[in-house]
Amino acid sequence: MTALRILAEAAWPDPEAPGPEQLPPLPGFSASTFNPLVAETAERCLRARHGAAPAPGRTALLLASASGDLATARAIEEGAADTTRRMPPLLFFQSNPNAVLGHIAARWGLTGPVVAICPSQPPPPGRVPQDALDLAELLLADGDADQVLVIAAEQAGHTGRTGQADEADTTDRAVALLVSTG
Repeated sequence: MTALRILAEAAWPDPEAPGPEQLPPLPGFSASTFNPLVAETAERCLRARHGAAPAPGRTALLLASASGDLATARAIEEGAADTTRRMPPLLFFQSNPNAVLGHIAARWGLTGPVVAICPSQPPPPGRVPQDALDLAELLLADGDADQVLVIAAEQAGHTGRTGQADEADTTDRAVALLVSTG
């Protein structure tokens, strides 16, 4: 396969930030930091390359998360235990990864494929899993996109390679790479 070229990258939290960062709220998404985490990291990466929206060309979106939206999953579990109230539709966690990617695509005018995956091997914090990079290469090789925005996101307290919650991981983390070939 062809080597990927990194056009831009961003991380949450920003390793160069002078102090703790606060995720900006994301209208329409509730009960969790997962969607704001993904959206803010994507925004930083796209801004680093393109300045302001829209982004030119065909850009695919690829989200990789070993744990997905933990806070929404917990809210659903707690809500399911309370049979006296109806579950809010915004808490259907299966739709959250696709919904936030749709939000990013609409905001930036992205016209490539949208994909969400669970990597076979969770990478170390702040790294993009190899599965995601391989899939980005395929999307580019197939001509489905001119560039791919790859986002790897994990909420604090996710389980890592051991299956146990990482006690040192008390911060939501995400990294985004905008890649192309050549």
